[in-house]
Amino acid sequence: MEEGSIIIKKRETNFEFLRIIAMFMVVVLHYLSHAEVLLQLGVPKTGVGVFATAIESLCIVAVNVWVLISGYFLSQSGFKLSRILQLICEVFFYTIIISIVMMIAGVYVVNDRDSFYKAIQYIFPIESEHYWFATSYVLMYVFAPVMNAAVKNLTRKQLKVTILGLLLWFCFIKSFVPVLFSTDRYGYDLGWFLCVYLIAAYIRKYNVVLFYSAKKSLLVYLLSSTMTFVLFMGLHEINLRRGGFIYYSTVPSHYNFILTLTGALGLFSFFRFCPMRENFFSKVIRYIAPLTFGVYLVHEHIEIRDRWIIWLQSLIGDIPVDSVWAFAWHMLRCVVIVFAAGIFVDWIRMIIFEYIGRVLKDTFVFKWIRNMDKELC
Repeated sequence: MEEGSIIIKKRETNFEFLRIIAMFMVVVLHYLSHAEVLLQLGVPKTGVGVFATAIESLCIVAVNVWVLISGYFLSQSGFKLSRILQLICEVFFYTIIISIVMMIAGVYVVNDRDSFYKAIQYIFPIESEHYWFATSYVLMYVFAPVMNAAVKNLTRKQLKVTILGLLLWFCFIKSFVPVLFSTDRYGYDLGWFLCVYLIAAYIRKYNVVLFYSAKKSLLVYLLSSTMTFVLFMGLHEINLRRGGFIYYSTVPSHYNFILTLTGALGLFSFFRFCPMRENFFSKVIRYIAPLTFGVYLVHEHIEIRDRWIIWLQSLIGDIPVDSVWAFAWHMLRCVVIVFAAGIFVDWIRMIIFEYIGRVLKDTFVFKWIRNMDKELC
């Protein structure tokens, strides 16, 4: 990594387009998981299984890419209480509204044994990890001012050593040691998010050019994904023939695996090198991008996450498992439907929030929040 002359702009369309792609990848990953078509240990591989695993290898970078984008911009922005409160309100909006809709539709799952815990998940969605990603993401926003202060006051060497130390703890060791550590949460936690945040902040602060060019950046992403796929295939074959590697065969799918990180950095760098022209398409991208978080909150709601694939099968047919092309076509349609539906629902949510904001803008609470934003910036 070296310093270069990349011009940093605020909310560039290329990054907003990458945000959309990252969320689309997330939906793809969830489809592959719920469709139960990925290679399974001890089970001979199939054409669809190999194809699904290849797609997973390309999409596994999605969460890291999302956090890199957020850290890249948040690290140079002022602290806003309103931003955190809006995120929390979005989470509450979906946890409560979707549950009410499901009750009205008569498909809400009621179980006396876990009804109390389910109620707690709706009342405290952040604390109970109703959505694990939303919990880590909101907490990352809360920690952002502390992280930004550290980035601002640490020397370049101090910041680099801190990042390398965190990578050693969260990423490097676990990537090569075939043993599950009790402190490893596979990148599904705040600690890893903060590590990726600092990497993005370091890139932003020192205008670091990753991999020197767009072509090389894309090559890093593709090579990382290819190596991940090769690992998946190799570990599956070894387990099938000789047994073992039961845990380590899952490591390439962890968000804090080294190839997942390098792949995310490569894709992030590629889009950083590719600014988009100002036209109608770029305006659409900037309008849709803020709605993508809603896509996640809709299809990963507790009442929906295990059902949407079943609903879509009743709409467009069962998942084909004998033909790669038929499976790919089924996957594409399902993912597009889920993504489009999520965007539409979050567009409605945005209109509701904007209306509430206009109605209550002169109330004491809203004035207090605006004043806090000014004081804390």
